[in-house]
Amino acid sequence: MKQTQPINAARRLCLSVLAAGVLATPFSSHAQLQEVTYLLPAPGTLPAFGPWMIAQAKGYYEQEGLKVNFVTARGGVDVAKQIGAGNAVIGGAIGDTPIIARAQGVPVKAVAVMGAGSLTQLVSHKDDRIKTPADLRGKTVTVLAYTDTTYYALLGMLSKVGLSKNDLDIQAAGPAGVWQQFAAKKANAMAGVPDWTVGAMEAGAQVDIIPADQYFKSMAQAILASDQTIQKNPQLIQKLVRATVKGMADIMADHKAAAAVYVNHVPAHKGKESSIERTFEMYKQYVYANQAVPGTMDEARLGELQKFYVSNGIVPKEVPLRDLYTNQFVTK
Repeated sequence: MKQTQPINAARRLCLSVLAAGVLATPFSSHAQLQEVTYLLPAPGTLPAFGPWMIAQAKGYYEQEGLKVNFVTARGGVDVAKQIGAGNAVIGGAIGDTPIIARAQGVPVKAVAVMGAGSLTQLVSHKDDRIKTPADLRGKTVTVLAYTDTTYYALLGMLSKVGLSKNDLDIQAAGPAGVWQQFAAKKANAMAGVPDWTVGAMEAGAQVDIIPADQYFKSMAQAILASDQTIQKNPQLIQKLVRATVKGMADIMADHKAAAAVYVNHVPAHKGKESSIERTFEMYKQYVYANQAVPGTMDEARLGELQKFYVSNGIVPKEVPLRDLYTNQFVTK
């Protein structure tokens, strides 16, 4: 009987130590997360980056042992240059950005493409009855900039119907003006992305939409990494790709539920749930759909794009396609 008190005390001590260990576990595991800087070509608050924000909101990066910090660069080519210089291990751009980057000596590859569609659509006013790019002759069309992939996609669409940039008035209007000028009927059409299309529609525009890839196989958004990181730290790239593609899969599975998660995570969109739902629905329909293996690069499509870039003087020469992408992180 005399031993009962010490045994109970020892047991209490053991239980308290175990409890302390359980309580400490979340904090210690959080402290062990590897911090990663992820460059985005535009502010992360744009709905275009829904998959990334959802992956962050739902803990997909943390599940991979990562703490991702999103930093805004100055467009996709700048993202590529920063990654190539070793200032970040990963970033976002468009699937064809490596074509431009490699031409400038920047050693980056696309390691995943977010959908089988094109990020760009030709959006026109219904009453202008623009049914094909051929109907743009003599019309005014807005683009983001003359060095942006939406502009190149427009040129590609025109080339398929025998038109050139000289057959219409193409205006570089900036990230807001591109859709605002269109919505105000100062332009007949715009080469836009779903974010801008929804903005124009909510401003009262009645629109027709022609996906760019019906005529010209431009690409969706992509994840980029440097040759060096792919070679030396493939496990890190695998984790980042896997988590981000899961975010895209959530939008594909239920865009309304994904919109709710997104708005809760990105306070700038509080009260705009219906707008985000509509935008995600467009991404689901026009950009993310029909990819047999989520994230996979279509090599033949990339090859045709590179030929277009070379023939239009955007880049000086072709490079081996395997220098531009790898599917090793999306086929596992």
